Amino acid sequence: MSVTGEQAADVRVPLRDQVREELQARIADGRLRPGDRIFEQDLAAELGISRVPVREAIRMLQSEGFVDVLPRRRGVFVRGLDRQQAKELFEVREALEVYAARLAQLADLARRAREAHEAGDVDTMSSSNASFHDKLVSLAGNDLMASILEPLHGRLAWLFRMNLEPERVCTEHEQLQSAIAAGDADRAAAVAQQHVLSSQRMVLERMLP
Repeated sequence: MSVTGEQAADVRVPLRDQVREELQARIADGRLRPGDRIFEQDLAAELGISRVPVREAIRMLQSEGFVDVLPRRRGVFVRGLDRQQAKELFEVREALEVYAARLAQLADLARRAREAHEAGDVDTMSSSNASFHDKLVSLAGNDLMASILEPLHGRLAWLFRMNLEPERVCTEHEQLQSAIAAGDADRAAAVAQQHVLSSQRMVLERMLP
């Protein structure tokens, strides 16, 4: 860490955050190993700052699971990971990265449908729209819902080809993907409902009573 006490006033990032990042870096690259003790006073002297931001940074690292503050031993120690904790971290990583990959696929399908629409490629747009809805189901992670919808795939694909409003469909898919990516569940639900109702109206108007 290159910031000294004299420079601190000119730095926008709070000192505690800088100390936290420095300690995280030392833990990540092995300069600080599990079980190593961190001495607040020594670290503050090394960095040329007061102990207050060091203490605040340590509290942040404690809440994030990087260090343990042990009152009886009167010290701060770098925390290690046991097998169960490592397993849990990998499980969380798997869930988040798979979710992120599915979101990326959703965006890609919406983009592909838009490009096909602009190129007048009805077949590609229809297949992209069908895949978009399949991906929505997989994002929900509900096996029961997926199993209920599976027998309907053929008929749903047929409905997707009855698309007289390609611009609206593309726009609503893009809005839905954007809301899901932003984590706005209420907005995503509203767009999804409107999308289904608009598509229902579009299809039923083409069919004989």
